[in-house]
Amino acid sequence: MKPTIDWLQHQTGGLLVLCALAIAVLLFLIIKIKLEPFIALLVSGLLLALAAGLSVEQIVGTALSAKTSLIETGFAGILGHITPIIGLGTVLGAILEASGGADVLTRRLLGLFGERRAPLAMGLAGLIFGIPVFFDIGIFVLAPLVYISARRGGRSLVLYALPLLAGLSITHAVLPPHPGPVAAAGLLGIELGWLIIMGLACGIPAFLVAGVAWGSYIGKRIHVEVPGEFIAAPDETREERPAPSLGLVGLVIAIPLLLILLATFGGVWWKGSAVLPLVTFLGNPAVALTIAVLLAMWLLGTRRGMTGAELSKLTSTSLRPVGMILLVVGAGAFFGAVIAATGVGKALATTLSSAGLPVIVLAYLISCGMRLAQGSATVAIVTTGGIVAPLVKDLHYSQAHLALIAIAIAAGSIIASHLNDGGFWIVSRYFNLSVKDTLKTWTVLETILSLVGFAMAGLLSLVV
Repeated sequence: MKPTIDWLQHQTGGLLVLCALAIAVLLFLIIKIKLEPFIALLVSGLLLALAAGLSVEQIVGTALSAKTSLIETGFAGILGHITPIIGLGTVLGAILEASGGADVLTRRLLGLFGERRAPLAMGLAGLIFGIPVFFDIGIFVLAPLVYISARRGGRSLVLYALPLLAGLSITHAVLPPHPGPVAAAGLLGIELGWLIIMGLACGIPAFLVAGVAWGSYIGKRIHVEVPGEFIAAPDETREERPAPSLGLVGLVIAIPLLLILLATFGGVWWKGSAVLPLVTFLGNPAVALTIAVLLAMWLLGTRRGMTGAELSKLTSTSLRPVGMILLVVGAGAFFGAVIAATGVGKALATTLSSAGLPVIVLAYLISCGMRLAQGSATVAIVTTGGIVAPLVKDLHYSQAHLALIAIAIAAGSIIASHLNDGGFWIVSRYFNLSVKDTLKTWTVLETILSLVGFAMAGLLSLVV
């Protein structure tokens, strides 16, 4: 018995077996037991730590102090980085939605592109508005405009819905301030500016292939009518206020992205300059998003008649779902910290080097497996990030290369959405699709987004 335990706790093969068993337990708890991912990650991490022979003090600390324990450093290391970003990003999206910014953006795009190119306009609306808002919120807000466009154009609802969904999905997967990419950046130690650049470089081609090309192809072959009950009356409270200008909406969305990018590359452009500390401060993601939120509150809220009480209620309501997201991300980081402490990361890195399998390929495959098994993109990203982080720690990759690994993880996290994914049912319900048609349209769309996004990341990793 003792030789077996020693093999499991100290040899490469044994450590890999323990890691695989921990992941199997995690998937079992989420899929079969229906345990919340936060609790499942915590339980799996604790079991792995005990099985790997880590000391109780190392896992949970002592009765007097737990500051250096895995459970505290695992949670604190990532949450300190992502909590303000996710919280502020959520509030920013809520203000843009409540102010009618999405309506303004989409209607202007429809006016510019005309009826014939309305599907492309819907796709661009999803791509732009998907930056500050969560995927499901984007559907809730923009779906009525899809219905109206499809009714006016007299063509299939699928033709208009898929480009929108592609834009919303790819931004949710690869761009800050969404929880998945922000968590991956924290786990892998990536500057958000690099993640934005590589996310756009990989995400836009994926959007064009999946949303525009595939959406146009399948939209002409599957005809779905817009039911009369889908066309709802406009929101009366919103119509009482003047609509914000397109310039204001674009400004609020662009400011945090530009500030973060300036800070990322400011050290190269203004090295030694007195302006560098200012750019670095303003471009910190938390500071940049705080500026954007305050501007949104003033430009899209107060100036357009919103009271302080209305803004306060909007903020508190939008933040309610954030708690579970943060718990999942924190627990995923703890799970990854346990994996790192067991030494399985170095063992796996050695195995990969011998097998010749690049880390970026492994990251994508693990993420795909997690996505297919349990459905949640965020859980797939966080869990894969925790597994991959120890592998890249001693490989001295550049920020650009690390960002591409994060994009590969994000791409894997959206592959083949099916019946265990809440997004599958939201798409089915909101766009009048049967389960069969949802699989033929939405599931294939997500798979194409994933494959093209990963292909772009892989190609770019060869040159950075």
